[in-house]
Amino acid sequence: MILAIETSCDDTCAAVLAPDGLTALSNVVHTQTEHLRYGGVVPEVASRAHLERMDGVVAAALAEAGVGFGDIERVAVTVRPGLIGALLVGVSAAKGIAYARRLPLVPVNHLEGHVAAAYLARPDLEPPFVALIASGGHTALYHVARDRSMELLGETLDDAAGEALDKGARMLGLGFPGGPAISKAARTGDVAKYSFPVGLKDKKNLDFSFSGLKTSLLYKLKKMEPGEARGEVPDLAAGYEAAVVEALVRKLLRAAEARRAPSVVVAGGVAANALLRRTLEEKCHRRGLDLIVPPPELCTDNAAMIGAAAVRSRVLDFPDYLSVTARSV
Repeated sequence: MILAIETSCDDTCAAVLAPDGLTALSNVVHTQTEHLRYGGVVPEVASRAHLERMDGVVAAALAEAGVGFGDIERVAVTVRPGLIGALLVGVSAAKGIAYARRLPLVPVNHLEGHVAAAYLARPDLEPPFVALIASGGHTALYHVARDRSMELLGETLDDAAGEALDKGARMLGLGFPGGPAISKAARTGDVAKYSFPVGLKDKKNLDFSFSGLKTSLLYKLKKMEPGEARGEVPDLAAGYEAAVVEALVRKLLRAAEARRAPSVVVAGGVAANALLRRTLEEKCHRRGLDLIVPPPELCTDNAAMIGAAAVRSRVLDFPDYLSVTARSV
């Protein structure tokens, strides 16, 4: 049985999984609200909040699964990438738990965890497939081979998709986190009223860029009077969201075609976006592609995905993991 811990950003997470890593017996997530006043995640605040809540979140995960520390046979933890201070809290907690009971420890890459969420959603899923990870900190395309190794195909050259949504929402006065706020505002907007650029749209590569999108929104707002801008928020939000979605869908489908992948996986917090899901369902159906998008609770940061990834990650026996530390990249 696996106890998994995830603290890469502003969610304190713990989960208990069955030994096969395909069944989450619990999946507890405590999302920090301290950052709302700042309009974004403050690393030092996140680290302190993780420290305060880690014991309670782990205890809740064990209780929800109906097990105790004596039932745990392996500990998994996110070691990279992420906010270094936040990661260190999780790594220290995991090492302490494992060392106290002489258990093995499994260091897990956060991005591999996002891909592994697909196995929780579809236990019968088998590679090869192409995976898009789109979140507040990462936007990247991977090819997952039959041996489950991951090859980076392309990534963002500047902001991540989730970061672009956060910054767009801030400019529109919609608050944080930006993804849900923009989606809500866009529901009543006219997507065709404002045109926004799709970064690297005509480039043959599989990289992303969202800096031009943000600049376009900024200039549109500068040309408006304050009162006028407030009335145009739904239309601006709709056009802005559509440009982000088009960029993600365009490169994902291009990657699937290039690698002749029968399936595509979309993971990360942005995968919870309703417009992205609808667009992919339609386009993948037309192309005969099997689309796997985990449920929203497995798209955002969580520990169940870390436990799922741990089944196929390198296991460190007691006490060989005492020198393991976190890395921001």
